[in-house]
Amino acid sequence: MRNKNVKSLGFTLIELMVTISIAGILLAIAVPSFTSVITSNRLTTFANDLVTTFNLARSEAIKRGVQVTVLRKGANSSEWESGWDVFVDINGDKDLDDVSPSTLCETNANGSHKEDCLLRTYPALPSGFTLRTGASSYKDYAAYLPSGLTTTPVGDTFTLCNESGANVPRRTITINSTGRPNTDATPGACP
Repeated sequence: MRNKNVKSLGFTLIELMVTISIAGILLAIAVPSFTSVITSNRLTTFANDLVTTFNLARSEAIKRGVQVTVLRKGANSSEWESGWDVFVDINGDKDLDDVSPSTLCETNANGSHKEDCLLRTYPALPSGFTLRTGASSYKDYAAYLPSGLTTTPVGDTFTLCNESGANVPRRTITINSTGRPNTDATPGACP
């Protein structure tokens, strides 16, 4: 015999459909704002990579007692989004002369470097991100002397943007006249 007073447990079809509809509406509201958070974090990461680059070049120039150059990759002047290389620049020509960039930096018996050598390479930024310089000071390269100062005695500004249209402040990386980088999130259009 069955007991007719036992209630069934669970959800009705209508309750389940209402719950799924509410969850869908909440997701539709949350996803666009989450996209801007992701874009903002990516911009911050790329800005930190550039700051790390200049700090690395400066410290290696001081440590090694030679000029260290940060050279942009790519064909278009002032456009750094194609990536960049950091290398020991023995002759100061702002060009990586080493025929084998994968070789370690070799020194002579007296401790001086034999040739240019690659310290680090940075890949291109993902599609939709731009990295541009302001003035012409660092449009192609930034070079640090053994004193830790740049070869160009004036500062410059790099602007890092996302062209996707997300409402995210651009990142501005400023290199002061002594070669030290600073970063800031600023509103404004991409250059």
